[in-house]
Amino acid sequence: MIEPAHPQLSVVRQCELLDLSRSSYYYQPIGEDEENRLVMRLIDAEYTERPFYGYRKITHSLRQQGYVVNKKRVQRLMQTMGLAAIGPKPNLSKPHPNHPIYPYLLRGVSITTVNQVWSADITYIPLARDWMYLVAVIDWFSRYVLAWEVSNTMETDFCLVALERALQQGKPLIFNTDQGAQFTSNDFTGRLKNAGIAISMDGRGRALDNVFVERLWRTVKQEEVYPNEYPSLAIGRQRLNRYFPFYNNARFHQSLAYRTPASVYLSQDDCSFNVH
Repeated sequence: MIEPAHPQLSVVRQCELLDLSRSSYYYQPIGEDEENRLVMRLIDAEYTERPFYGYRKITHSLRQQGYVVNKKRVQRLMQTMGLAAIGPKPNLSKPHPNHPIYPYLLRGVSITTVNQVWSADITYIPLARDWMYLVAVIDWFSRYVLAWEVSNTMETDFCLVALERALQQGKPLIFNTDQGAQFTSNDFTGRLKNAGIAISMDGRGRALDNVFVERLWRTVKQEEVYPNEYPSLAIGRQRLNRYFPFYNNARFHQSLAYRTPASVYLSQDDCSFNVH
């Protein structure tokens, strides 16, 4: 989408218009070979279905399916992808030693209304010859996806872009994330504090503290990502740009009494169902 030789717009200006950091544009990833990319897609599908599996069980499962893999290979690829059994992922959610960690505020709390709790999380998305990362901000009560963004790097920039887009639609009482360096950064937490939003963070090793986003990832991958192999980040962005309006506006949720996330979030009425 960037035209380096554009006669009027510099690369810097084009990046600004696309909400893309310049470092993301110039970044040249070191890719895996075709066989490893296939194994990574299989690992991601297995992990999405069974996030409590570590590399040993995933290795065993892939072997049962007829794939020749060893534990060291699966472990290395999971580390590259940022996956770990149940819990914050070591690469996607690696804490920064100089960033403060905030307590988890939601244990035992009943979620009874929209804009009570928002969450953000990052997930791995396979591409045909590479991979990208997807961040989303979701309202816990309605399951409404307020904003999302993709990137080929794990910098904080794309998380901040998603946060700013979400805040244009409202403001939660509490914002929950894992302890990843992107979410504990001064830029991210500072933006929340300036908006008067209480910050909550999952305990280490407790992925289910952010269970609603984990459910979102499973839905997005099973319904959109896996059936459609994205050849590039740009195509992935286009596909997701079509999927999330469907998810918000047309996809019925049993947990919402067969309403759509948008109908619950945008009405902001008292509802007769409970969030579990």
